[in-house]
Amino acid sequence: MPDIPTESVPVIRGDEPGSFPHSVLAERHPAIIRQVKEVFPHGPERRRALDALLRSCADGVIEPLPADADARDRDRWADWGMSEYAGRSWYDVPWLWAEGHFYRRLLDAVGYFGPGPWRGVDPFRPAKLAELDAPETDEELAALDGLDALSADERTRSLLHGSLWGNRADLGFRLSGSGGDAGGEAAALVADDSDALWSLLPPAGAGTPGPATLCLVADNAGRELVPDLLLVSHLLGEGRIDRAVLHVKPYPYYVSDATPTDVLDALRRLVAAGGAAAAYGDRLWAALTDGRVTVRAHPFSCAPLPYSDMPADLRAEFAAATVTVLKGDLNYRRLVGDRRWPPTTPFAEVTAYFPAPVAALRTLKSDVITGLTADTEQALEGSGERRWRTSGTHALIQVRT
Repeated sequence: MPDIPTESVPVIRGDEPGSFPHSVLAERHPAIIRQVKEVFPHGPERRRALDALLRSCADGVIEPLPADADARDRDRWADWGMSEYAGRSWYDVPWLWAEGHFYRRLLDAVGYFGPGPWRGVDPFRPAKLAELDAPETDEELAALDGLDALSADERTRSLLHGSLWGNRADLGFRLSGSGGDAGGEAAALVADDSDALWSLLPPAGAGTPGPATLCLVADNAGRELVPDLLLVSHLLGEGRIDRAVLHVKPYPYYVSDATPTDVLDALRRLVAAGGAAAAYGDRLWAALTDGRVTVRAHPFSCAPLPYSDMPADLRAEFAAATVTVLKGDLNYRRLVGDRRWPPTTPFAEVTAYFPAPVAALRTLKSDVITGLTADTEQALEGSGERRWRTSGTHALIQVRT
């Protein structure tokens, strides 16, 4: 982690009743198990495993991976803290770790890694596909046809905000004179370092040395991944980047996190949409086939640990990029460390370990926050909105160059 002392900054846990992390462990995780049971016709063995996980969430302890788990995976989890946390309550270990382990155990329960008919079946896929097929997605993709009326800078800003707001992407495609950066959306930004991001990725012909490479660490699938792909396609088309590496999860994680399959689903959705959306999709399809865009699914993407603990090969990949953009709340927690930082703790200091320029695009859905000015913190705390840290109504663009 950063050079600033961390001993006095507590790691976030779920052991405080009434807190947001406690509600995730006590309410959200059991609800996810019940939803999976309803959506899939699993047989008795799988349903018993899901029921056992449900009981464990209620009053049990963390258990090691099953004996038949892949040996490499067992070794990874041993390195990731299993020996330290096994046998302890879900509520007494770091929240980031407890969440990651829950989703790994959920996949065990549904037979994702084992032999048999459920091997490799994403338990969250029905919800992901329903979101991609929703009428709102049609409306957002149709709005792309109007972006040609904007200037190049306004289009770029609109697509950045589409990626930032995720499944509220229609905000980013609002065809205003400022390209989607006005009104409530701008007011909801608690930090905006977008100018610093564009300084790292200037337009073609601006005299930047060497090829520009963007690493984009994706968050959710569905209607959030679509605007991420649109942004990558746009930056390629504008010559702001020469290549992109899209980091996704190697297996289903956190309900809606993107996997390689989700990338294909979203890309096919773009290509089939017609109009400007199809043009963006065709450009991205071509870039994937000729190697200008690659998809990466590193095992550490599903680690229940901060990025300060990343392995050497992943560090080398990020070090080689012009900038790494991390999307979403979970990636933010992993980037800055899931701790109760004072909100004015400088973002540049908590990310000083990162091996190259790094940017965070995040809607706020958990307690951790850094990089706010004192005035912004005071205004938010005095706004009367008690859940501004977790409600998803605020967002940030933070950059360390």
